[in-house]
Amino acid sequence: MQRTRQAAIESLLPDERERLILEKLRAEGRVLAAELAAQLDTSEHTIRRHLRDLAEAGHCKRVYGGALLTSPANKPASVRMREQLPAKARLARAAAALAKPNQVILLDAGSTNVEIAAALPENAGLTVITTSPQAGVRLLERPGIEVILIGGRVSAQAAGALGATALVQIQQVKADLCFLGACALDPLEGIAAFDAEDAEMKRAMIAASGQIAAAVTTEKLMTSAPFVIAPCASLDYLVVDADVPKLHLKQLKAACGDVTVAR
Repeated sequence: MQRTRQAAIESLLPDERERLILEKLRAEGRVLAAELAAQLDTSEHTIRRHLRDLAEAGHCKRVYGGALLTSPANKPASVRMREQLPAKARLARAAAALAKPNQVILLDAGSTNVEIAAALPENAGLTVITTSPQAGVRLLERPGIEVILIGGRVSAQAAGALGATALVQIQQVKADLCFLGACALDPLEGIAAFDAEDAEMKRAMIAASGQIAAAVTTEKLMTSAPFVIAPCASLDYLVVDADVPKLHLKQLKAACGDVTVAR
């Protein structure tokens, strides 16, 4: 059996080897060139060439010693708002429970954060400052929540206000708690975004807030995006779904603050 398996590995065509590498990336989020070379009975040079090709195709980001899966979240907001609604609702309920009465909350744009807007407790004396028009509409439907909408150019991709006007307004805020949006999150690479202006806005939100929370769908975990926002250690709270693999959950708990699994 071992000889048969070894023979199958040795007879792999380059395209087949690349497909196996991509499958491993999607399953584990990260691969190491040395481990792949041993598993696929080839040289590290060959593996690095495959990883370079996969990176050029947009499937991964090259990191020291291997590669990290690219986040699948680089989609128009109109698409993201319709995806994974049950999971986002679970995350939102768990995240909203972090809010305390009479807090000033800074709410980032993003489809999961729109669900958080709908889940925040009513009549608790909350003031919610948000860059998201959609979150603002949801908040206006909730009694007892004061809503402040950050202005400026609204990005269709980010579904929120970006640019100099919005950035200045955020810099004038002092919030108790920020619900930060994340396009990608990896314990080693940190929290990242696909847009430079969006990443700059998120850094300003972190600086303007006493505590930082993020509710992140499983597909964004253990992935990368081009613009790093902050290390995972900057999160006081991370909320994830129950389908996160145990190994990944252990790694996230080691890198972040308080990790809550939404049920």
